[in-house]
Amino acid sequence: MSLHSSFRRPRRAPMSEMNVVPYIDVMLVLLVIFMITAPMLTQGIEVDLPDAQADALSLQEQQPLIVTVKADGELWLQTGPDDRSQVSLQNLPSEIRALRQARGEEIPVLVNGDHSVGYGRVVELMSSLQQGGVKQVGLLTELPATP
Repeated sequence: MSLHSSFRRPRRAPMSEMNVVPYIDVMLVLLVIFMITAPMLTQGIEVDLPDAQADALSLQEQQPLIVTVKADGELWLQTGPDDRSQVSLQNLPSEIRALRQARGEEIPVLVNGDHSVGYGRVVELMSSLQQGGVKQVGLLTELPATP
């Protein structure tokens, strides 16, 4: 037996563990990016909703139609998260009928109105929705601030 063979260092076995620290760092950076950008992704038509105490509506699994009445009286029809268009009061019934025929079912309709819009404008809108075949309409509100 030679002297060198007894002092030989044992060979290193390959590491079977994976270093996950860089992946965790990347994940945390992405999390911070999403936390910062998520509030900016909320898009919509700016209205000042009236305050009212009410229970939340159950909308099942269908996407409701949202008709927005801005403070200046403009009407906007939102048929999906990213699909909204300006519409006139005269064209609203025909657009609602077309959407009901395309979907083949009763569509929930919500009115999103600015608190400064006159009652007469809202009544005209409700009448127009009724002409389009809408049987039930929900009104969007904000919960009042608690003192």
